[in-house]
Amino acid sequence: MSINWVMLSDAQNFTPLPNEETLYKSPPRTTLSLQTLNKYPGREPFHVTSSSGTIHLTNRRVVYLPQTPSPTLQSFAAPILNLHDTHVDSPWFGPNTWTALVQPVAGGNIPPQHAALELKITFKEGGAFDFSARFERVKERLQQAVEVARESGHAAGDGSETGRGLGGGALAGVNLDAVHLDELPAYEPGSGVPVPPEQVVEQQEAMRRDSEILSGSTGPNSPRVPAAPFTPPAEPPPGYEEAQMDSVADELERRLRRDG
Repeated sequence: MSINWVMLSDAQNFTPLPNEETLYKSPPRTTLSLQTLNKYPGREPFHVTSSSGTIHLTNRRVVYLPQTPSPTLQSFAAPILNLHDTHVDSPWFGPNTWTALVQPVAGGNIPPQHAALELKITFKEGGAFDFSARFERVKERLQQAVEVARESGHAAGDGSETGRGLGGGALAGVNLDAVHLDELPAYEPGSGVPVPPEQVVEQQEAMRRDSEILSGSTGPNSPRVPAAPFTPPAEPPPGYEEAQMDSVADELERRLRRDG
């Protein structure tokens, strides 16, 4: 995580890293809040906010660009694998908020005494759940790619950045081209090999014959006898209450033996 280290460009708002692809862009008026965790009250507080801006999700990081940059906050970026405990908060009233625990990187304009900060992104115009779903999918597949690279000896660590993350960084040995970011097609029953029309007719005819046999009509001119409606019995079967009592007694005895 770093502040004011995103390379900006007029054409794309920010300059992408090598092999970086933008996957999501939030609506405007998205707010950002980056602050010290409440469970560390003794440390010097750190708090940066932006009331309006746009958040971008790429296959490598999360980038936030405020609508009106200030000397304190001109840009924000965090590698995906440096974001932990991510979830969406959906209040009864007000917009949804995406919250994450952020692991800062060295030299990212974050005071070194802070090992983690709380990040809150508020989607005033919607999109929190869409952003969260895309983020979780990308993070999972990045973790899989890092694990493969680590097992093959091309990478070390868990993929989280420790430096500024401007170059290859922790993902330098990871084959990002092998990270499939597209969603798998939804499964549809019967979407495999198409069934010939004559086979469909045969199946329909077989179902019709089975229906006639069950209804008592086996010939083309045989009258159809409606099936008698099912009527549940008014009384329990013989010995039902005794069986229930015995079952309860056996269960109680097992519990007493176990607790004793």
